[in-house]
Amino acid sequence: MASTLNSPSSLFALPISSIQTPFLPKNSQFGFVSRRVVLCKANNGKQNNDGSFDRRDVLLGLGSLYGATSLVSDPFALAAPIYAPDLSHCGDATVPLKKSPNANVSVHCCPPISTNIIDFKPPAFTKIRKRQPAHLVTPDYVKKFQDAIMLMEALDDKDPRSFTQQAMIHCAYCNSAYEQMGFPSQDLQVHNSWLFFPFHRLYLYFFERILGKLVGDPQFALPFWNWDHPDGMTIPQIYVDQTSPLYDAKRNSDHQPPVVVDLDYSTDKNLPPDEQIQANLCTMNKQMVQGTTTKTLFHGKEYRMGYSPDPGAGTIENGVHISLHKWVGDPKQPMKEDMGNFYSAGYDPLFYAHHANVDRMWHLWKSSLPGKAHHDWMEIIAPNYAPICAPTLK
Repeated sequence: MASTLNSPSSLFALPISSIQTPFLPKNSQFGFVSRRVVLCKANNGKQNNDGSFDRRDVLLGLGSLYGATSLVSDPFALAAPIYAPDLSHCGDATVPLKKSPNANVSVHCCPPISTNIIDFKPPAFTKIRKRQPAHLVTPDYVKKFQDAIMLMEALDDKDPRSFTQQAMIHCAYCNSAYEQMGFPSQDLQVHNSWLFFPFHRLYLYFFERILGKLVGDPQFALPFWNWDHPDGMTIPQIYVDQTSPLYDAKRNSDHQPPVVVDLDYSTDKNLPPDEQIQANLCTMNKQMVQGTTTKTLFHGKEYRMGYSPDPGAGTIENGVHISLHKWVGDPKQPMKEDMGNFYSAGYDPLFYAHHANVDRMWHLWKSSLPGKAHHDWMEIIAPNYAPICAPTLK
């Protein structure tokens, strides 16, 4: 099933940067370790006398991504929506060590600072871009996708559009480099709450626009890893070729195709392929239908200015989303890099296909599934399968 996304009629050549903040709760099942251990000092841009802040051309993942934001006259009202951070005050991104949970290292993933500020304005949408399942894309599409990634990787690492800077966005918003605007004792967090879906949607949107700009195709769209359908329940072949820029060596060598993914992964269950597919469909039933009788259960709990981080994740974020991160990550790496750790996940091109399908789950749930009977997931997605699932969740 293809997923659709509005497409801009033209691309804006914005100066794009990465940002920082924690994606995960401190006690998350994901640990972190530094890829580049560097002290990331705050830059200039202190608060002005009139109470306003200088604006910086970096990813604003909590409102409009890449560009600059205007602050409301009273941004510090308790329980107001979360505002983008003071982008000039990027501090250390901290990484708790897995074996020493009370010990941290510093990770360099602050964005570059520029004086060339461009306010992002949403373009007029005239066409629909379609994200296709990664296992069904054509050779011509694969060639264009590979070319786009190679061009992104060829950019200077300091270029905010570069693959490195784009990957560090994920590191940045995961690891407490920013505090909540007006609440210096509270970390800013975009995981484990209702910010999860919108943040990642905007992250992917600008990642796509950079790729499209680099190959001269404003209609370019990322593929999605169709892990919810039996035909897509392995790592897509386009990411397996070791000569391709879509390949990442830091993946679990025991989970390569034709191994079927485990959408409820903690340790390897070693189920036969058909049984694993059946189990996966039941997992999708629980996380998309049975366990999402309210919006909060699906989206995650509300998170407002002044609140402590991590109020609670929704079913997809806390379920298949995390399972696939862990299932793909390389257990031979110190902290299961790349996909197995949020600070490093953006360095694997498969991450973007994974989150493109997470984004599709949001679309499907909102448009198709609320209020449906528990069996409708199979009827909609995999009508040829009829697994016997656990009773409806209470």
